[in-house]
Amino acid sequence: MKLLEGKVALITGAGRGIGKAVALRFAEQGADIAFTDLELNDVVMSTVAELEQYGVKVKAYASNAADFEQTHNVVEQIIADFGRIDILVNNAGITKDGLMLRMSEAQWDAVINVNLKSAFNFIHAVTPIMARQRGGSIINMSSVVGVSGNAGQCNYSASKAGMIGLAKSIAKEMGPRGIRANCIAPGFIITDMTNQLSEEVREQWSKAIPLRRGGTPEDVANVALFLASDLSSYVSGQVVHCCGGMNM
Repeated sequence: MKLLEGKVALITGAGRGIGKAVALRFAEQGADIAFTDLELNDVVMSTVAELEQYGVKVKAYASNAADFEQTHNVVEQIIADFGRIDILVNNAGITKDGLMLRMSEAQWDAVINVNLKSAFNFIHAVTPIMARQRGGSIINMSSVVGVSGNAGQCNYSASKAGMIGLAKSIAKEMGPRGIRANCIAPGFIITDMTNQLSEEVREQWSKAIPLRRGGTPEDVANVALFLASDLSSYVSGQVVHCCGGMNM
């Protein structure tokens, strides 16, 4: 039997990158997939087609994860379409880097809203459903910089540190209802976001990694599969680093 057979996974920002890799890994292991992105463009619909090849039910929803009302509306629609939600992966995220002395309020607010408030929005909407089901797995996508900080990324680091505190608090609140909450802290993962960095910065990152390579979205997806499945049934409130040994 596949690890996620009969389960429904909701993944935010899964049209591309790490979110897409997680969705593909979950679908491969039998989960039906509901995922959100800002708009249902050609890239998103291509992801839907890839996921459907695994023979699972798939539907994409256009939604701004940072909008509280939109989030609750889309979760209601997912319940109408799928009947349940067993796994929530809070993956939606952006960067707007800059040194604190030059960072605008708009840069700060945008990153906090998309990266952190979106997780609050979805957890707020999904936990009553999981509580009625007497179980569920919530996975927040944090980052190594949410643990260690990073110059030029005060907004991003703060949002990812917040994801850790949020998951730990939810683990304590909802554990009696059978709901687990954990974080993944990816390190230098090769995605469209990291490809925007200069070659010099990418080389510096690689030298700081004991395994001497960047990670792949699939590396992160494998950790997510563990946390989503019953293999981790006694794991809650934890931060799993997926960083090649970069943060120890």
